[in-house]
Amino acid sequence: MTFFAFFLSTDENREKAAKEVFDTLKIIQDQSLGEKKFFGGEKIGVVDLNFEWLVHWFELMQEFVGLSIFEPTTLPKLHRWTIDFKHEPVIKENLPDSNALLTHFGKFKKELTSPKNE
Repeated sequence: MTFFAFFLSTDENREKAAKEVFDTLKIIQDQSLGEKKFFGGEKIGVVDLNFEWLVHWFELMQEFVGLSIFEPTTLPKLHRWTIDFKHEPVIKENLPDSNALLTHFGKFKKELTSPKNE
């Protein structure tokens, strides 16, 4: 729910939501990734594929929300991992279109936050 709360955050609660996301990402970085290139070592594995959403989806979510959490200075190891991951040919060739995903975010947030007509 932490990332979803960040996505739906408003000016009033955005900083709190960002702090919760940062704390979660810090745990992932420090306890799972460490100094390895990928979560399992030198090659992409199932854990890397599980965190693929960080590479594209969350990067764009930050742009959509207007607040950056995931930077080389704040989460350097995890940031490095995203660059390494995106440069793998099989990943690079299959990333979704950024503009389409941003459009989807806008529609999805509007749908979730607009009052329902009864």
